[in-house]
Amino acid sequence: MIKAILFDRDGVLIDATEWHYEALNESLEIFGFSISRELHENRFNGMTTRAKLEILSNEFGLPKGLHSLISQIKQDRTLRKAAQLCFPNASHLILLSRLKQLNFKVAVVTNSIRQTSEFMLEYAGILRNLDLLVTNEDVDNPKPSPDGYLLAMKKLGVSASETIVVEDGIHGIKAAKAAGAFVVEVKNPSEVSLQLLD
Repeated sequence: MIKAILFDRDGVLIDATEWHYEALNESLEIFGFSISRELHENRFNGMTTRAKLEILSNEFGLPKGLHSLISQIKQDRTLRKAAQLCFPNASHLILLSRLKQLNFKVAVVTNSIRQTSEFMLEYAGILRNLDLLVTNEDVDNPKPSPDGYLLAMKKLGVSASETIVVEDGIHGIKAAKAAGAFVVEVKNPSEVSLQLLD
């Protein structure tokens, strides 16, 4: 019997994929670097900023000494975009409310840091509906490692066979499957509604 529903954040509950792409590029362009939309969508989407910057250093020559500064700038730009563009989605709030009425445990497991996650989820009206939030700061290995989903299941007191994960990205889907949970794949936040209960 299913007891818990775990959601990814970006691309599932919040349409922030473009915000992350734009914020990272704005931060990189200060230092003469950038990434293409194709590279972001096909490889970087769903990764931590740290992992993206490591790849850019190892494969494209971005100086590693810039990582901390770029991360700070990217964080600032992301929060500014979220403050302007992040609003409650009625379909999501109805779904989460119904899940709580049915006594499901509800959590978000994200590759983002806690500050960004709480900020966006609060703006979207979602945070108060969660039993748990797991971020990349809570685990040693973020997605595609299953650590975040395994930690969420442990804290919620449920097994993999009692858990459904709603994911959109290749890294998150891989993590959820590695954790042993049932996986519902969506393409974007518009697919997240009461119909998922079916």
